[in-house]
Amino acid sequence: MRYSVCGGGKRLRGILTLLACEAAGGWWPNALPAACAIEMIHAYSLIHDDLPCMDDDDLRRGKPTNHRVYGEAIALLAGDALFTQGIKTMVSCIPLGLEREYHQALAELVAASSSQGMIGGQVLDLAAEGKSLDLKELMEIHRRKTGALIRAALRMGGLIGRGDPEVMEALTTFGEALGLAFQITDDLLDLEADPEVLGKNTGSDLKKQKATYPRLVGVGEAHRLAEEEINRACRALAPLAEKGKLLVALAEAVLTRNH
Repeated sequence: MRYSVCGGGKRLRGILTLLACEAAGGWWPNALPAACAIEMIHAYSLIHDDLPCMDDDDLRRGKPTNHRVYGEAIALLAGDALFTQGIKTMVSCIPLGLEREYHQALAELVAASSSQGMIGGQVLDLAAEGKSLDLKELMEIHRRKTGALIRAALRMGGLIGRGDPEVMEALTTFGEALGLAFQITDDLLDLEADPEVLGKNTGSDLKKQKATYPRLVGVGEAHRLAEEEINRACRALAPLAEKGKLLVALAEAVLTRNH
C-alpha cells in the first residue's frame, strides 16, 4: 500500500480538492481527509490498471509496478485495501461541524469510483481495444475513466468549503473540462514524451490498439482539443474571480506537462 500511495506522482486530485475548498470560501485544511482519501482511491485504481489482466504495465512513476514487486495477488489486495482505507479516512477523520458536508462528499467519491464512473470507464476502455470509435464514444470513456474522479475532487472540495450553487456549478464544469483535457494530454504524452521523464513506457496505447484522441483525430487536432477544454475550464471559473486563480494556473499547466 505504501509503495504505491507514497511513491511519487502529481497528487493532482488531492490538490484539486484542497484548492476547490479554498475557492468555495472554506479553510483548505478542512479538506485534507478528503484529499488523502481520493489519492488512496486513485492509487488503488492505478495498481489494478497495471495488472496483467488489465493494461499489463511494468513501470509506474519511474518504478516497477506494484505487481512486479510484490506479485499479482498482493497487488490486488493492496488495491482493495487502499479503496477501503480511503473510505475509512473519509468517515473517521471528519472535522468538527462538517459532518453533513463530508457525507455529501463521500457520496460524490463513491459515485465517481463506481460502475457509473471510473470502473465503468475502465470496462469501456478494455472493450474498445482494437475497435473504431467516434469522438462521442471516446469522450464518454474518458469522462468516466479519468474525468469522474477529477470532477469529484472539485465537487468534494466545494462541498466541504460550503460553496453556494453558483460556485458548485463553476467547479463542476471546471472539473469536467479539466478531466477531458488531462486525458487528451495523457494520450499525447504516450506518443511524444521521454519515457524517463514520464516515468513509464511510452507507445503502449498504440501497441494495445487503445482508443485514444491522437489515434482518432490526429496529433494536431488532439492538441487543439486539449487547449479548447482548458479554455472552457478557465472560463467556468469566472464567477470565482481571484478565488479561482490557483485552479486556473493549475489547469493551464496541464497543457505543458511532461509527465
